[in-house]
Amino acid sequence: MARKLLSLVACLCWLLAGTQADSAKNKAKEQDENWWRHEVFYQIYPRSFMDSNGDGIGDLKGITSKLSYFVETGITAIWLSPIYRSPMVDFGYDISDYRDIHPDYGTLDDFDELIATATKLGIKVILDFVPNHSSDQHEWFKKSAARVPGYEDFYVWEDAKPGEGGEERAPPNNWVSVFSGSAWEWHDERKQYYLRQFTKGQPDLNYRNPAVLQAMDAVLLYWLKRGVSGFRIDAVIYVYEDEKLRDEPLSGKTADANSVDYLDHIYTRNQEECYGLIQHWRKLLDDYTVKNPGPARIMMTEGYAELSQLMDYYEDENGVQGANFPFNFDFITELNAESTAQDFVFYIQRWLIYMPPGHAANWVMGNHDNPRVASRYGAQSVDAMNMLLMTLPGIGITYNGEELGMEDYRDISWNDTVDQPACEAGEENYKWVSRDPERTPMQWSDEKNAGFSTADSTWLPVHPNYEELNLVNQQLAPSSHYKVYQSLIKLRSSKVLKDGTYTAQALNRRVFALKRELKGQPSLLTVVNVSNRTQQVDVSNFIDLPNRLTLLVVGVNSQYRVGERLKPAEIRLSPHEGLVIQLRPSK
Repeated sequence: MARKLLSLVACLCWLLAGTQADSAKNKAKEQDENWWRHEVFYQIYPRSFMDSNGDGIGDLKGITSKLSYFVETGITAIWLSPIYRSPMVDFGYDISDYRDIHPDYGTLDDFDELIATATKLGIKVILDFVPNHSSDQHEWFKKSAARVPGYEDFYVWEDAKPGEGGEERAPPNNWVSVFSGSAWEWHDERKQYYLRQFTKGQPDLNYRNPAVLQAMDAVLLYWLKRGVSGFRIDAVIYVYEDEKLRDEPLSGKTADANSVDYLDHIYTRNQEECYGLIQHWRKLLDDYTVKNPGPARIMMTEGYAELSQLMDYYEDENGVQGANFPFNFDFITELNAESTAQDFVFYIQRWLIYMPPGHAANWVMGNHDNPRVASRYGAQSVDAMNMLLMTLPGIGITYNGEELGMEDYRDISWNDTVDQPACEAGEENYKWVSRDPERTPMQWSDEKNAGFSTADSTWLPVHPNYEELNLVNQQLAPSSHYKVYQSLIKLRSSKVLKDGTYTAQALNRRVFALKRELKGQPSLLTVVNVSNRTQQVDVSNFIDLPNRLTLLVVGVNSQYRVGERLKPAEIRLSPHEGLVIQLRPSK
């Protein structure tokens, strides 16, 4: 009898151990599949991040040398702007070889070292992928221009129209380049126009040719095999154009026929095939994940478009999956320093309302194409905007330097200007067109060139405020933008921010609050003053009472201190101040 009991106990223990092991495996699988849903993706502009060899240009070894910075900060996913071989007409967005590294940035061995070191440190690497166009120096384009068999239709070529007023020829239609002027460029060798929606050195690929899609699929697989965790798909809305090449209607926004705003771009953006292409690549990534060890390989898409169009990039009306998430640029395009509390609540709620069920929201606070947060919203708003970014549901996107409150260097001279659209705008107009001011080198310390490079000069000048505004100073200071950011990253690991519900309310025209709640967990309240005046608000009607309000995160210049208690009816906010508050039921 005793032996039977022992045998039964052993069997039960074995079954229990098996159940626990299965549970652990399922939990690990779920974490691998969903690792990105609450991630903070840190965008690195490689040219400006860290220079390892003293040539004044950031590079891959420089990034590798700074990976410990991400560990210290709490960042576990980085996204690199283009590092591919390129003539650098548009600083890497004109690619001449999709399978090689530009010499300025290093070699494939350097890239492999970056991936290996990042993997050891638990950091995932996302690559920019630029599918709409290549460089005109790419072998594909050279062969296409020469009509080499198999490459004749790799790009969008079209015959000229008869010219008017004595002109020899005219472009096929009225389409305008993003960078102004006709979107068509004449090619003397081929005696045809090619489509180029950006610079003339960036001819548009023809995805209606199956060979182009096959070639790009191979590029994605090439980098997946080298260890990347996914891709940010650049300019996805431009990949297909109207097959009939119809003229686009006038927008009525400007009388300048060379301006991109002159036309309503109904035939050159967000064509139906764009969604099918993203769905195709999502399946490619999902299939690769299934067949290879490691977490889910993901895809995020970049495109400035109407909200309804962006939502279709998540999934179509039949539920076919597209991007893991399309970038949400509302904090850049819809909100600014003049926005009211109601504006903020509206645009935040709008995305969450329209987003298809089961998907993850995301919030892009800045990038390499737009003025920095400190320059758009004001230097006083840096901490509040990072509090907002980190306590909203879903994914946060941080552009390098925003954690320090870096500012645009708008006074870069004409001689130092390198951004192509700015150069084309001319000396009188370049300053307000240029994207160089938000691309200046990372400010690591108060040493030469802000610790970015030992070179006598850098590819773009360092912002003159680097002696005061730099990482080392902020690490040593009792309170700093960096330390606020660091504490917010740590806070994001809490269950209430990962899984909690979200509610927002404008408390008046200048102050809004957002609340995160999860059963069994202390709730969190983020309160933001978007005005340049001190505000006092009462949150009693927005939270459950009675509750103890304890400050978890405060800004650099706050009158409050972490751990301090607040009265719900007497929360006083300095101009542009944000607070993150923990709510616990009073005993």
